[in-house]
Amino acid sequence: MSADTPRNNFIRELVAADVETGRFGRPVTTRFPPEPNGFLHIGHAKSICLNFGLAVEFGGRVNLRFDDTNPFTEDMKYVEAIRKDVAWLGYTWNEERYASDYFEQLYEIAETLVSNGKAYVDSQSEEGIRAGRGTVTSPGTPSPNRNRTASENLDLLRRMRAGEFPDGAHVLRARIDMAHPNMIMRDPLLLRIRHASHYRLGDKWCIYPLYDFAHGLSDAIEGITRSLCTLEFKDNRDIYEWLVREAGFENPPTQIEFARLELDYTVVSKRKLLRLVNEGHVTGWDDPRMPTLAGLRRRGVTPDAIRAFADTIGVARKPARVELATFEHAIRDDLNMRVRRVMCVVNPIRIVLTNYPEGQVEELEAPYYPHDVPLTGSRSVPFSRELYIERDDFMEEPPKKFFRLAPGREVRLRYGYLITCQSVVKNDAGEVVELHCTYDPATRGGDAPDGRKVQGTIHWVSAARGVHCEVRLYDKLFSVPDPEMDGDDGDFTSHLNPDSLKVVSGAYVEESVVKDAPGSAYQFERTGYFVNDVIDSAPGHPVFNRTVTLRDSWAKTK
Repeated sequence: MSADTPRNNFIRELVAADVETGRFGRPVTTRFPPEPNGFLHIGHAKSICLNFGLAVEFGGRVNLRFDDTNPFTEDMKYVEAIRKDVAWLGYTWNEERYASDYFEQLYEIAETLVSNGKAYVDSQSEEGIRAGRGTVTSPGTPSPNRNRTASENLDLLRRMRAGEFPDGAHVLRARIDMAHPNMIMRDPLLLRIRHASHYRLGDKWCIYPLYDFAHGLSDAIEGITRSLCTLEFKDNRDIYEWLVREAGFENPPTQIEFARLELDYTVVSKRKLLRLVNEGHVTGWDDPRMPTLAGLRRRGVTPDAIRAFADTIGVARKPARVELATFEHAIRDDLNMRVRRVMCVVNPIRIVLTNYPEGQVEELEAPYYPHDVPLTGSRSVPFSRELYIERDDFMEEPPKKFFRLAPGREVRLRYGYLITCQSVVKNDAGEVVELHCTYDPATRGGDAPDGRKVQGTIHWVSAARGVHCEVRLYDKLFSVPDPEMDGDDGDFTSHLNPDSLKVVSGAYVEESVVKDAPGSAYQFERTGYFVNDVIDSAPGHPVFNRTVTLRDSWAKTK
């Protein structure tokens, strides 16, 4: 397990106090409890780092538990994806558990609650139950079934389990207080009838526990010490504590809440992410624009960057939006010292060096990392009469502070020679399609022996030996920082960014990357960080996904 624990946060202080006082009488035990109904996302990563990190730091244990209580939405493919994502983040769990492992124990607790007068079978419709809860300003109305005897309730509960009744005919409710100020405590539902096949248990069960019934009791069964939840479950703490107490657990776990991750230009609701997938707004759960761990992995984000990001944002009691720039900084900071720098021309314009010998190709030595940190040595890059440069590196009528190529202007080719633009070739539409330049053969390596200074340095690829490739320029999936700003009254998909993906099919990359495996990452010099796509790349057709851009001061000036 990794030891990346967010430091100096209120939860860590509570756990440290627990250890010092021996409050629970057992080692620190945490759990990460996803429902296997979708893929994990960046918000889950924050919780993973917290739960696993605390267990590591305090010499405790951590369970990976699948809260699989809804047979309609859960699937083994999600279990496998979650396992993969947690392991990819660098963590190893002590035990793998399932809420469905506890169905028998939960049922026995349900019978105990009924026998003790703490639960009853309600035969009202879903609408009737909802109407009877009251409002935040008015108490609820007791169900007409609330005063059934314990023997009547036990009989109905056992017949529910035996499959005698159809879906919706009865539910098991806790008997608490219909005037409780916390509406969750107004006789909450515990068990419901669902005639559906469970992905693990098949048709063994036809009554399934609701979240509030299964979650806290599963924690108690596993000996969890602190149950770490996000703030939307704060009101659920009352029923959590009521159930573990009424079930008779000694020194049970306690729930504590922290603010969920709210990242600009992102949604992290599994329901909304599923909609993006089902409606075709993205290509799948692993689309590199998605905030899922599968999507981030395919985009080239590393586990180290995600853990560093989680550590940076910390753990807070109150919600606050995190700027996307904070996440991007963590990605750049990680990749900067990790990946090779190579040259790729994304939007090419051809250059012909009119005084370079036709048919000649020479090999130039190019270090992979130019800042005195020899990560992987160097490679040879072919140089020829015809080259490609970025179209943005040429302007026919340049403004001030543009130090790249222009008619009559000299620039430095990275690792190569100084060249001067002599003339421009245009097509019938007046568009520049080719530049005729000359090179100075005395400047190999980029320095002029006479000491003349050249301000501009640009990257390039040999037209003779460059590798044709596809480049996918990914950007923010949404066009506004808070896509959910309209609440339930709006449609978050109306804020999708139409320019979140630009596919460039005519790019050229240097040939040194040809034999690299899919998943290899690079910094394309002066362009951004990219990764060789693990799904769509093929021999002779490399595909590169942009992980994150580089800062470009000229773009701001322009």
